[in-house]
Amino acid sequence: MRVSPALAADIIATAHELADVARVATLSHFRTRALTAETKETDRFDPVTAADRLSEERMRAVLARRRPEDGILGEEFGSLAGSSGLTWVLDPIDGTRGYLSGTPTWGVLISVRDAEGVLFGIIDQPYIGERFEGGLGRAQMRGPLGEAALAVRPPRPLSEAILFTTFPEIGTEAEGAAFRRVAPRTKLVRYGMDCYAYALIAAGQIDLVIEAGLQAYDVQAPIAVIEAAGGIVTDWQGRPAQEGGRILAASSRELHAEAMALLNG
Repeated sequence: MRVSPALAADIIATAHELADVARVATLSHFRTRALTAETKETDRFDPVTAADRLSEERMRAVLARRRPEDGILGEEFGSLAGSSGLTWVLDPIDGTRGYLSGTPTWGVLISVRDAEGVLFGIIDQPYIGERFEGGLGRAQMRGPLGEAALAVRPPRPLSEAILFTTFPEIGTEAEGAAFRRVAPRTKLVRYGMDCYAYALIAAGQIDLVIEAGLQAYDVQAPIAVIEAAGGIVTDWQGRPAQEGGRILAASSRELHAEAMALLNG
């Protein structure tokens, strides 16, 4: 859909208000001794906390006031149909395992999409106070060191790349084996950063993220932020990845192609 300057400005302002209220909600429970979690699944620990629910409830309340005609897809409370052609996609805490553990690598993911794809996204890390945004002509971050433009690292071969992942925590045995075809070819591999790893691609700190088993709310904000910074995000076959699944995010098309060839054997 065509996004006018006035609509773009309202989308951006609304997204930042969502991030602001989610920041307060998540920090109200973070690193508190009373924090507990339930699990969504029986065969593995897939946690959800009161902070997840509170964060999404407060974001939905903002949307009900500011953009009632838009649809919503949220991790905790599902889908709400809209009539405007726009849908807000919300992950109130991406990385709840990290949140429970007290690490500052979880985040709040906010994006808005139309029928063609993601228009704008925010990756927010409330405890550090860093916010990464991309789309609608913006590619920037702000945090304790001030504001900076987002731009991916210059192209480099796989042998010089820094790779992040949540393997082996997620993924099937076959997906893990595919990841292990790539990892030894890189310069450095780090684990378990959740959405913060995608922010680091956009900030020009790392080169690759490889994951599997993701949902739309896990990946749509990272897609917007990374693409605005000059990177690429697809599935493992190079197809659009906005619905989640197996994700390959890279700082350059050349590096993306090299990693994708190894993932596919």
